[in-house]
Amino acid sequence: MTSISYVQQQRITRLCVRCGLLLMQYGAESAVVVDLSKRLGFALGMSSVECSLNFNAITLTTICDERCITTTRDTINQSINVNLLVQIQQIVNKTEATVDRNELIDRTTLAFDELDKTVYPTWLVSIFVGASCAAFAYLNGGSWSITAVTFIAGMVAMFTRIYLAKHHFNPFITVIVTAFIASLIGATTYYFDIGNNADIAVASSVLLLIPSFPLINSLSDILKGYVNIGIGHAVFTYMLTLSACVGIVMALVLLRIQHWGF
Repeated sequence: MTSISYVQQQRITRLCVRCGLLLMQYGAESAVVVDLSKRLGFALGMSSVECSLNFNAITLTTICDERCITTTRDTINQSINVNLLVQIQQIVNKTEATVDRNELIDRTTLAFDELDKTVYPTWLVSIFVGASCAAFAYLNGGSWSITAVTFIAGMVAMFTRIYLAKHHFNPFITVIVTAFIASLIGATTYYFDIGNNADIAVASSVLLLIPSFPLINSLSDILKGYVNIGIGHAVFTYMLTLSACVGIVMALVLLRIQHWGF
């Protein structure tokens, strides 16, 4: 096997940590992050790859010819993008299957540079989220007027959430504001006596704020031995839920609605 220079090992280390960082940012569970980062390093010629995760950072070490390089990167939470996670896995699989090792590092780097990070337009996401909230309201016995109000509340709330996230607001503030707006619009069914059951509109309008994906990941991390990061994700999820409750209560207090609830 061709000897790997120090500069090449540096590039491989950066590629591995870049792989792990992207996976963490876009919603992969810890076991997947560690597994794919190590597999990429082995595929590029490393003797050993060690990866350690924290809630907001990744530390990665590569070893080749008794030479060790370690790097640490901070991570910033992004919106969940399963398409991007699949693309990264495909890159790792392709790198492992490559027989011709010439310029493999360059080809892998180019593949990461060309990752498709495009997402659906904000207006389209907002419409479909509003429709899902409305469907939930309808399935729970809401009338057509309740369903219509829920659709508007969910759509406006999702548009607000995406807007605040793009402008890098604190995630807890984002959830509070989003829950407040969704509940404010949904609670108009109380204020103007719309529909057959106003409780359904308020409950369904904040459906988009349920952090199901992070909660599942936190449980998976704990069960697979990544206890520290799993607990971190769980606490983060519970804080998001608490923030949503604060936003809902603020809206109901503002409208002086004291009898909310099923």
